[in-house]
Amino acid sequence: FADQTVDIATSSFQTMYRFNIGGGYIPPSNDSGLARSWFDDTPYVFGVMQGISYTAGPRFHVKYPTEASEYAAPVEVYLGTRSMGSDPRVNQNYNLTWTMEVDGNFTYVVRLHFCELLLNRPNQRAFDIYINNKTAQSDADVIEMTSERGVPVYKDFAVHMADDPGDEVMWVAMHPSVALRPQFYDAILNGLEVFKLNDTAGNLAAPDPVPSKMLAEAELGNSEKDRSKKSKDQANLATVIGGTAGGAAAVGIVAAICVVVYHNKKNRELTGSDSHNSGWLPMYHSTTSGKSSGHLAANLAGMCRHFSIAEIKTATKNFSESLVIGVGGFGKVYRGVVDGDTKVAIKRSNPSSEQGALEFQTEIEMLSKLRHRHLVSLIGFCEESNEMVLVYDYMEHGTLREHLYNKGSNPPLSWRHRLDICIGAARGLHYLHTGAKYTIIHRDVKTTNILVDENWVAKVSDFGLSKSGSSTVNQAHVSTMVKGSFGYLDPEYFRRQQLTDKSDVYSFGVVLFEVLMARPALSPQLPREQVSLADYALSCQRKGTLRDVVDPTIKDQIAPECLIKFAETAEKCLADQGLERPSMGDVLWNLEFAMQLQDAFDGASGRRNSYGSTASVTTIGTSSTSRAHDACVVIEEDDDDITNRAAFSQLVQPTGR
Repeated sequence: FADQTVDIATSSFQTMYRFNIGGGYIPPSNDSGLARSWFDDTPYVFGVMQGISYTAGPRFHVKYPTEASEYAAPVEVYLGTRSMGSDPRVNQNYNLTWTMEVDGNFTYVVRLHFCELLLNRPNQRAFDIYINNKTAQSDADVIEMTSERGVPVYKDFAVHMADDPGDEVMWVAMHPSVALRPQFYDAILNGLEVFKLNDTAGNLAAPDPVPSKMLAEAELGNSEKDRSKKSKDQANLATVIGGTAGGAAAVGIVAAICVVVYHNKKNRELTGSDSHNSGWLPMYHSTTSGKSSGHLAANLAGMCRHFSIAEIKTATKNFSESLVIGVGGFGKVYRGVVDGDTKVAIKRSNPSSEQGALEFQTEIEMLSKLRHRHLVSLIGFCEESNEMVLVYDYMEHGTLREHLYNKGSNPPLSWRHRLDICIGAARGLHYLHTGAKYTIIHRDVKTTNILVDENWVAKVSDFGLSKSGSSTVNQAHVSTMVKGSFGYLDPEYFRRQQLTDKSDVYSFGVVLFEVLMARPALSPQLPREQVSLADYALSCQRKGTLRDVVDPTIKDQIAPECLIKFAETAEKCLADQGLERPSMGDVLWNLEFAMQLQDAFDGASGRRNSYGSTASVTTIGTSSTSRAHDACVVIEEDDDDITNRAAFSQLVQPTGR
């Protein structure tokens, strides 16, 4: 829901979950007068990173703001909490997440209970709240909500769960708000409740499950077996008679099949082509209606917004060439406006492109299920009139490559800008490799697929070639056809056709050297030993001459120790064997350490920070008991000049995904 409220006064609801976060079971006798049971949340915390639990001492006093608020939750809930931990570097690279199974086709109210037990000033601890990979609230600050320590508060959010595959699990996640740069990069939660609201027919019950085919066959087989036991003699006699008759029938059937096959073969020889009446369905087909037509769109319509072709043509002024902002393997990308004032990027499929319906479907499936500040946001799609169109958030500053080669009016990026963008992209790739149920391999990491928004936040884009990694422990790779971009392609993947997450690491290593040297991954016009950026950069690194080929516009800006660490990281990424390459988590850690080395150098030399901070995203709205919290971004333009700016996201729009 966006800018909407849900009226629950006239609704019936069912309590699905009630957790004492970070604490143990609370029996009804210890509840605050309502005889509720509160359960331990530990079995529902997702992943290996489960944070840490903290319980206030016996002398800590919980100050309920009103008498009525005492019934929201017992004191024991607010005296305990689960936080992410004390390591800010680790906290910025994972989400504290809970997962709960729910019924589809129902709206749920998620109630989050907070009480700050340790801190007492605003912006000491701020965090973002996600529900089902959508931003429920950004920059949440408990002290800002309550004004003081020890005062409980709760926030209500409404979310509709569709009945599509994968929608049977609700995700609630938290992540430190990097944009506000709080004193502690951490998030907390004291209690969690999930209520199911009745549907439009007034029902709370989910439909009866459909019996599986195997179960039905098993039950049918058992009943037939029972009947056969009761009439064993008759069955034996029937078997003899049936075997004789069946043998004769089988001969006739075989003869008939041979005749049919012969005539079909003759028909194909006469027509010169195979029959088109096969069981395969087209990936999509045209329609004159305003709704999605193909089965592809029908399968994915619930994942994100579906645009009509009329809306797309209006947004792009009938695909005006003047609005083209890029051309990729899938087709042209247009700048457009939807819903009156929302800027978007619209990618239109080129029928002659090698990328088609499969990449279109993959992109929707990947981006609809993933949500991260360093992944580009998909708003919706259109699949009508033989068109395949994807609609994204508009990235104000375009691709990273546009700012490396000093093309047009773009000035070259400073070294700190480049390093910050690399860290952001590494965070996005690290999330793909570790943040989902299965590893997701991007397979086309390059500087044109790293976009930069208006606040200079890096976002990984173009998931058309992405592939889910192996789901088995014993198999570390996926055997697949080689796809990617030359110059960035992992040579081991190319040789063995075995894809792993280390293939992305190799491609990212090329990106790191491209950022450092400001030259393309392949330059055929250069001498043979310099054509491949990866080979040339490794040669210079091993000879000790890498600093001589660094982009002249940033050479004097780089701290010597920072350059050494950055180059070593890129070199390790380009190891010939995937097993010798670091993980994306290790790459991210090394880049952040390189930034610390740069900070120390700049501090010693009296230089100022002048690069953009990581942006946050806006809220999708809350229930009537919660207020929307405006997102802002702090831009360090001068030491004393700090500007608050609203962050842009499609989630502001009620019709968004």
